[in-house]
Amino acid sequence: MRLHVADHPLVAHKLTVLRDRTTPSATFRQLVDELVTLLAYEATRHVRVEPHEIETPVTTTTGVKLSAPSPIVVPILRAGLGMLEGMTRLLPTAEVGFLGLQRDETTYEAVTYANRLPDDLTGRQVFLLDPMLATGGTLVAAIDYVTQRGARDVTCVCLLAAPEGLKVVEEAMADRVDVQVVVASVDERLDENKYIVPGLGDAGDRLYGIV
Repeated sequence: MRLHVADHPLVAHKLTVLRDRTTPSATFRQLVDELVTLLAYEATRHVRVEPHEIETPVTTTTGVKLSAPSPIVVPILRAGLGMLEGMTRLLPTAEVGFLGLQRDETTYEAVTYANRLPDDLTGRQVFLLDPMLATGGTLVAAIDYVTQRGARDVTCVCLLAAPEGLKVVEEAMADRVDVQVVVASVDERLDENKYIVPGLGDAGDRLYGIV
């Protein structure tokens, strides 16, 4: 597993406002969108491309275009939906899948309740979106889900991560699949309720309210 922490003053500024408990949902949603676009720039640094010849107004030249098959972006429901637009802004030609995973509040294990993904992901670069990498259980389950369908190149984009969760993902993946985790910050720890500290609270509730 490779970890990339986006060390940039704009990332730090937006994350500070997100952490503030007084930030309203509308502002929170807008800042998540902006922050994910910044993270997407780092997450797509190794997106696959191939040579592509074009005619400029002056001459012929060879540039690059995204390789086929196209990448697939998979938000983990529901909080991951708040990250989707920021990611697809940089990857507008990517396909979008959906994966519903919910943390059991007693066992803290991830339970799958919905999916909308191709049966075969062989050769596809997969971008998983989940705001909080806390215990690591949800992300490991999501990575397992896409690798069972043939994916071998998975990038996880998260706003925050806890050291405990990162360790779980690293140990679970070992060398069996190429996994990159891109985050805005690695926070201090998990509390007794498995929430990230200092964190920003429940990302889903802050994005959409409590249902």
